[in-house]
Amino acid sequence: MTSYDNNLMLVDMLNAQIPVLGFVAASGTGKTTLLTCLIPILKQDGLRIGLIKHSHHDFEIDQAGKDSFRLRKAGASPVMLVSRYRRAIISDFTQKEEPQLIDQLKQFDQSELDLILVEGFKAEQFPKIEIHRASLKKPLLYPTDQNIIAIATDSAIETPAYLTQLDLNRPELIAAFIQTHVMKNHD
Repeated sequence: MTSYDNNLMLVDMLNAQIPVLGFVAASGTGKTTLLTCLIPILKQDGLRIGLIKHSHHDFEIDQAGKDSFRLRKAGASPVMLVSRYRRAIISDFTQKEEPQLIDQLKQFDQSELDLILVEGFKAEQFPKIEIHRASLKKPLLYPTDQNIIAIATDSAIETPAYLTQLDLNRPELIAAFIQTHVMKNHD
């Protein structure tokens, strides 16, 4: 059984109906920047992409003074805000613990998607691409995370033979890797 097969089993354990691929790195490495370049390429290839982003910060997606904000502050949870353009469901967590990816996937409508990209959740077990910038001098994650299937880096580094090394500055090559090693292996 290959490492890709093992990672596909991990996705099945997450109850994902489609491939799930994470992007992990130290804060400030450029995960979001890479994803904003990568997503349009994958969409051009015909993939329907969903994204789950983990944040360590408290955030407010609703606006103070708006009806939905006032209704949520009055005690409604979840609150669904809907227009002809988009839908947002805002749920307040009662327990202040770190969210688990498996729980978020249960809430995520996968029916019209081909791939879910995940930013963060680096401690969880699912297939991931590590992003590394040598100039930041951050330790590599792959030595202690067997779920990392590739490393996207801005300079050549010494890695084991099983780990695919990708050019961080060539998102089209990263997209090709995803098509070849993630999407094709999921069929």
